[in-house]
Order: sequence, then structure tokens, then C-alpha cells
Amino acid sequence: MTAIEISAPGGPEVLVPTTRPVPQAAAGEVLIQIAAAGVNRPDVLQRLGGYPPPPGASDIPGLEIAGSIVALGEGVSGLSLGDKVTALVTGGGYAQYCAAPAVQCLPIPRGFDMKQAAALPETFFTVWVNVFERSGLKPGESFLVHGGTSGIGTTAIQLAKALGSRVFATAGSTEKVKACEDLGAERGINYREEDFVAVVKEATGGKGVDVVLDMVGGDYIQRNFKAMAPDGRLSFIAFLGGSKAEIDFTSVMLKRLTITGSTLRARPVEFKAGIAAALREKAWPLLESGQIGPVMAADFPLEEAAKAHALMESSSHIGKIVLTNG
Repeated sequence: MTAIEISAPGGPEVLVPTTRPVPQAAAGEVLIQIAAAGVNRPDVLQRLGGYPPPPGASDIPGLEIAGSIVALGEGVSGLSLGDKVTALVTGGGYAQYCAAPAVQCLPIPRGFDMKQAAALPETFFTVWVNVFERSGLKPGESFLVHGGTSGIGTTAIQLAKALGSRVFATAGSTEKVKACEDLGAERGINYREEDFVAVVKEATGGKGVDVVLDMVGGDYIQRNFKAMAPDGRLSFIAFLGGSKAEIDFTSVMLKRLTITGSTLRARPVEFKAGIAAALREKAWPLLESGQIGPVMAADFPLEEAAKAHALMESSSHIGKIVLTNG
């Protein structure tokens, strides 16, 4: 099969097509013929040498795929040959075939094409765990997401809004602010021109927001504390602005704040199976009813993965980037 490998740590040009053996479906796995694969920031980090795959995972990048099941491993039930699915994987998505744990597969939502379906798993799994499970966002609470027009951001805005929360989002241009508001944010905040702390404080009558999802870090960390309500929860999923900062933790005590964070890739299959089940129950009906959906920025043929990464790193896009086979 054709796959995209990282020839050496570096820029997008190190992503090169190669020929690899078609993987086999182990016990509990299915083999998927990939129609489309999502491109995500962790893929970029892996390409740069900063996010190695966990032990036993493929060195081929790509964490989410959509396609058709062409083989079943021992012990797989509830899935059949020919089923069209989307799946979260620990690697191997930039290829024509990929093995995936059966319990991490979800049906293609009704009305979705393969490109749209491939844009779902990584962002939906990540948002669900960090916003709704770890941070416990509830209907009626307020929520701030940084990077509102990223794949994570566009997913978080829509899910939080659909499940009954007030949503605020930061973005870096007037166009992106409008996109956040079109997706359901009560207020998009242009971080180049406005102070998100002041905006959310004013909008919440001085209280602040109950939950923050942060992929920026750096000097946002202290500002997040200021923007949060008493008993607020802050979840980190990345540190695009740096993982180190000088921080005064006094407000953490005075406001009784909870700080958490997670990475998903190395978590066990059983844990991810629980997320998949929750998404199928809570999020998939919203997708199939048209209340929410992936925002599609661009798609590229698999062999042009380098162009997809260049677009990702430019941060000029809004929504998801995918690679296609055929």
C-alpha cells in the first residue's frame, strides 16, 4: 500500500510517499480501507520530532480515519465486512489501509461523506474527554475555548452550545471571530485586538467562565485564572504558546479552581471505548440531525500530505483538513 512516512524530523517536506505492507487486523481489531484521514496538530508535532508514537503504534502519522472494513480480527462482534466506519487510531492514518480497535470505530453519521466522517474522531474524542468528562461542563454554565476556529475549537463551540452552555471563543481575525459566532459562540473575541479576560468578565456580569479549554498555554495560563468563575475548571490539551510561565496561584485557592489536562493517544483501548460509546449516545444524534457538524477547510490527495501540513502550520484555515485516497 501507499503510505506517508516521516523521513526525518523537520518541515512539511519530510512527509514522503512510500510503500508499506498492508497491516493485519489483530484480535479485537478491524482492517479499514481508508477513504479519508484527518490532519491534526499532533501530526505536525510528531513530524517535528516532539510527539513520538506510543509503544506498539505505527510510525505512520494520522490519528483519525474513515473508510470501509475489509477484514475482521479474532473476537470482533457488532461489525461486518463492508461496514463504513470512522475510527480513532494511535497512528497509521496517512495510508491506504489501517488497523483499528473495533471498539474505537463509530458508524458514519447519516448524510455524511467520508471526508466529513474522517474529520470527526480526534476532535470529538478530545473535546468530550476534556470539556464534558474531566471539566464537567453542564447545561447553563459558561465555556471559553481558545483557538475557536481550529478543528478542536469548531467542535467544542458546537457541542457546548448544543448541550446548553454559553460559549465564548478566541480567534485571530475578524473573519475567524465571525466564524466562531456563526457556529454558536455568544461572543467571538479577537485576541489581537481585545482582552479575553475583560470580555468574558463583562459578558458574565463579573463572574467569569466556568470552564476553559486551552491549547495555547504561555501567558494565557495566568489570564485564564483571571477569566474564570469561582469553582471554575481549566483543561489543557496543548501548549502552542509554550508550556512554561510565571504564575501566581493565589487565585487558584481563592476561587477554588481545578486545573487538569490530558493527552489521548497513549490511553488504553478500554478507555477510548468508553468515550466512543458516550459519543455515539450523546453526539452522533446531534450530527445526524444536522444540529452540529465538522467545518471543512480543505482536502488534499494522500500524496500531498506535505501541502496539508503547510496549510495547518499557516493557521490561515478555519476547521478541518483531510487527506483523501482515490
